[in-house]
Amino acid sequence: MFVVLRLDREDLITVMRVYASLLLPRTRPGPGKWRNEGHRLGYKQSLHRTYKFFENFAASFAALYFIGGIRATFYYGASAAGPAAYWSSYVITCIFAFITAAMLAEVCSALPAAGSIYFWAAESGGPKLGRLFGFIVAWWSSTAWTTFVASNCQGAANYLLSELAVFGKWTTDTTDIKFRAVQWAIAQFFLMCCIASNYLPPRVYKWIFKIATAIILLDFVLNVIWLPIRVSQTYGFQSAKWVFTETTNSTGAPMGWSWVLSFFSAAGVIVGFDASGHVAEETKNASVVAARGLFWSAVASGLFGFATVILFLFCTPNLEVLSSLIAPQPFVLLYAMALGKGGHIFMNIISISALLFNTSVAIVASSRLVYAIARDGVLPFSGWIAKVSPSGQPRNAVTVIWVVAALILCSILPSNVAFTSLVSAAALPTIAAYALIAFGRLFLTPKAFRNAPWSLGILSKPFQVIALVWNLYILGVLSSPLYYPTSAATLNYAPVIFGGITLFAVLCWWFTPAEAWMRQKPLEEVIELSQEGGHGGHQSAFVAGVRQRRGSKGSSE
Repeated sequence: MFVVLRLDREDLITVMRVYASLLLPRTRPGPGKWRNEGHRLGYKQSLHRTYKFFENFAASFAALYFIGGIRATFYYGASAAGPAAYWSSYVITCIFAFITAAMLAEVCSALPAAGSIYFWAAESGGPKLGRLFGFIVAWWSSTAWTTFVASNCQGAANYLLSELAVFGKWTTDTTDIKFRAVQWAIAQFFLMCCIASNYLPPRVYKWIFKIATAIILLDFVLNVIWLPIRVSQTYGFQSAKWVFTETTNSTGAPMGWSWVLSFFSAAGVIVGFDASGHVAEETKNASVVAARGLFWSAVASGLFGFATVILFLFCTPNLEVLSSLIAPQPFVLLYAMALGKGGHIFMNIISISALLFNTSVAIVASSRLVYAIARDGVLPFSGWIAKVSPSGQPRNAVTVIWVVAALILCSILPSNVAFTSLVSAAALPTIAAYALIAFGRLFLTPKAFRNAPWSLGILSKPFQVIALVWNLYILGVLSSPLYYPTSAATLNYAPVIFGGITLFAVLCWWFTPAEAWMRQKPLEEVIELSQEGGHGGHQSAFVAGVRQRRGSKGSSE
């Protein structure tokens, strides 16, 4: 009995230490040990290393922009199966998103380089599938982030154009080509402004991170304080019973599946926290700081987001009124009902400003991803795209984001359905990448990343299992039709676009010579250093495969 009690106590202490590692790294690096992660990972340090914890945290926190994401999907979340399904699905999403973020943070700690998620996927795939995983996630993630940038610019335009619905001065019918032309022009202008901010020197751009975080928090505070005061003076609050127990079904699907579809809104808010990993190469002490920034940005966004969901449920009019608010962004009309025509304009300015700063930060993450992918030879014109300015910025990669996002916005002109179909695929590839990394870590490279400074310890394997199952589930939700019966106008085209991207990535992998992708010596150094001092000098499966292939060719470094 004494032995059993002693073992239980030791297990308890171990678990407590693991949970403590979520707050602090397992081992703190000595002075200068992690001073130059880019060189440590086998890459020449090219990007300007300027950012600290706040900037790294803000890269994901501002890119997630929890309150903007909730406003964009609120009606569907609240009406799919009712308020009870919405808030409960959000709570469940938070728990499993935090676990996924912790799983990725551990990988980020071992491999803190620009390109993050693509780089992590390549290692998790092992010797046989690593290169394939790298190509697939490279195209998945770059497509997702670039589409997200275009979607945000159109979203900001929708906030502005919704004022027309408030004052009744002009049509906001998206089937009208004249309206879509104006929508397109404003979105292109917003895109240009967000791109221009990304040409600022890194030391100046640090202020963008600060302003973005401040304005998102201001948006949250104004909603928490101002909105309920005005709602109490106008149309009144919903009851607690309605918020916490009301169910409905607006999807046309069976009630059980409608409840599942409520995860569509919840999961779309807490995705993209890998942005902290994209700027890891520009972050000081990145093996610890970037991992913490990734994890805590997800936690902060999830907790603030839950408060926002409950607030909006109490402050919304009934669902019939909410569905009658016809505008490109219905929340503008809701603000007009609650705050009045004067007050809602100020709230709309805050919303637009926050969304534009959100887009600017998203461009930082996406451009670093594109830069890293080009540096390893995956993209056409990789040599030009991977060039870095004298100030240590991947400006050519920023330009690529501009061109591609501008082309995506052009799909607004022929058909609003075409653009909506493109942006509907923004979250799907990112969720798929999370699942693929968890799969690779669990089954293909189970002994990798053992010595990450920010480690999950004994929780590492369970978190990988949970992250894999959860993200596959969300992948199914995001691929489902949202309304039944389906038609060409209501069909969810995200899985079709996702399938096309995947096929294109596989073709690129097939036709690109292996020696043209990712310098082999840097990759070996990456893995050796990520395992340095690890259990029994474990060598990664990927490196073993690389060395075997190189040995068979008789090559040597």
